[in-house]
Amino acid sequence: MAVITMEELAARIAPGQTIAGIDLGTETIGLAVSDLSLSLASPRPMIKRRKFTLDAQVLIEALARDNARAAVIGLPVNMDGSEGPRAQATRAFVRTMAEKSDLPFVFWDERLSTVAAERALIEMDVSRKKRKGRIDSAAASFILQGALDRLAGLRTAARAAPQDIRE
Repeated sequence: MAVITMEELAARIAPGQTIAGIDLGTETIGLAVSDLSLSLASPRPMIKRRKFTLDAQVLIEALARDNARAAVIGLPVNMDGSEGPRAQATRAFVRTMAEKSDLPFVFWDERLSTVAAERALIEMDVSRKKRKGRIDSAAASFILQGALDRLAGLRTAARAAPQDIRE
C-alpha cells in the first residue's frame, strides 16, 4: 500500500480497529495509537532513530502490537503551506516504508503540533528533561487526534448525506 487520502481511510477503517499517529523527527519517531472507537489518541513510547532498516522494523513491530490498520504521519509543511526538506524526507520515509509494509499511510498537516504538544506538557507541569523524552509522542497524539476528529466529521457527513435512490 502507499498513501491514501483521509476520505479513503474513512471508507476503509471500521470501529474496532486502531489507527496510529506518527511524528517523524530527526532523532526520534513519536508514536500514538487510537482507541478502538477511533475517538481518542494515546501516546506510545518514542522510537530512537538509528538507521532506516532498524527504524522501520521497530516501527512495524510497534504498529503490529497495537493492531494498527493505518498510519497518519505528520507532514511538516512550512507556515506558508510550501514543502521544504523535512516534508520531502517524510515523503521519502513513507515511500520506503511502503516497500516494507502493506499499511496505508495518510499525510496530515502537522503545523504547530509540536508547539501544542509542548504547551500541553508544560501545563501538566512536566519537567523540561521529561518533556524532551515525551515531546514527539505527544506531537504524534496531536496529529492523530486531529485526524480522528476529521474522520468523525467525515462519517457524520456520510450518514447525513441523502442516499442515491435509483428506480
